[in-house]
Amino acid sequence: MSLDVEPRSGVDAPLGTPRRSRINLRQSGIYVAFALIVVLFAILTNGKLLQPGNISNIVVQNSYVLILAIGMMLVIISGHIDLSVGSVVAVTGAICAVLTVNLGLPWWLAVLATLGAGALIGAAQGYWIAYFGIPAFIVTLGGMLVFRALTLTVLGNQGIGPFPNEIGTLANGFTGGYLGNVGLGPLGGADVVSLLAGILVVAGFATAQWRSRQARRGYGQAVDPVPLFAAKILFAAVVVLFVVVQLARFHNLPWVLVLLAVLALGYSLMASRTVFGRHVYAVGGNLQAATLSGVRVKPVTFWVFVNMGVLAALAGVIFAGRLNQAGPTAGNAFELDAIAAAFIGGAAVQGGVGKVVGAITGGLIMGVINNGMSLISAPSENVMLVKGLILLVAVAFDIWTKRRSGTVRLS
Repeated sequence: MSLDVEPRSGVDAPLGTPRRSRINLRQSGIYVAFALIVVLFAILTNGKLLQPGNISNIVVQNSYVLILAIGMMLVIISGHIDLSVGSVVAVTGAICAVLTVNLGLPWWLAVLATLGAGALIGAAQGYWIAYFGIPAFIVTLGGMLVFRALTLTVLGNQGIGPFPNEIGTLANGFTGGYLGNVGLGPLGGADVVSLLAGILVVAGFATAQWRSRQARRGYGQAVDPVPLFAAKILFAAVVVLFVVVQLARFHNLPWVLVLLAVLALGYSLMASRTVFGRHVYAVGGNLQAATLSGVRVKPVTFWVFVNMGVLAALAGVIFAGRLNQAGPTAGNAFELDAIAAAFIGGAAVQGGVGKVVGAITGGLIMGVINNGMSLISAPSENVMLVKGLILLVAVAFDIWTKRRSGTVRLS
């Protein structure tokens, strides 16, 4: 929620007249916190955190949580919660293992079937929530138990593997050094495709930010001064290109990072540019107003959970492929990591607020904390303590910003 730098006057600015910049703490604070956490652990680990191999490990090891966080963010924006995603990851990974290892199906057909199974699981839960009116907390809590039991049944309480090489490559593999490498002086070398991908991301980000700035100016809304706006773009460009170069120096770009980039772009556009995305925000922001405005609340809720089921199945394939087997304990506590990533990434407790990029940033914060504390050999109980405190602070911060802006709903 936006906080004014100076008190508002009682008269709005005329349309087309840009007002002074405002500080959006919910949107900006998460990125500042992420940068500070990275700097802190880079110092504590004597730079090991930012080594090429370690950056690659952070991406690969947290890929399934980031995929889940994207779907969980949409669920929370719509005003619900999903406690079953960890068990869905386990059961869909088991289904993929049975189809590929036991039945010998082609890997691509098995993956499509697994995604279809995830959609059916999401549809089953979405029906009870949207059309039968059972709270999502209860439905997905029951689903957490049911799908864990199905996992044990499908696997016979033992692991199944190994997976085909293609699934392992998707989870753990890297893009080839296409078009050769270029020298970058003290930074070493990087393949041309990775560099072009980084430049394309920066160009797309800068274009999107410029168009958003122009649109806000057109409506007389607050915009950053040009120097600050340029500094933000430059900082983002430096960060993106640094990460890309470091990844290229290790084994080029992980395939799972390419997948995450596609998902992040697609879901960001869906949430901000499509009718369905706006309806998701409307349902979570004010259910009664959305209903009176003609939003078909039940189908929106239903499809949000279908989407969550598909993404959980995709995460199940990635996780099983990374371990090269499907196990009965897969997915334990994944739902907690996904929920924490969404709330740390700026989702509001009451729904109606949040961004896909924020969810990914929240997931990366959790991943950096796990990785950084592992590098300094911190006990596991300290890791859990820090993650729990960060989640508490994130939710408290959300409530504090709402109170400052006078939008807290008391119940």
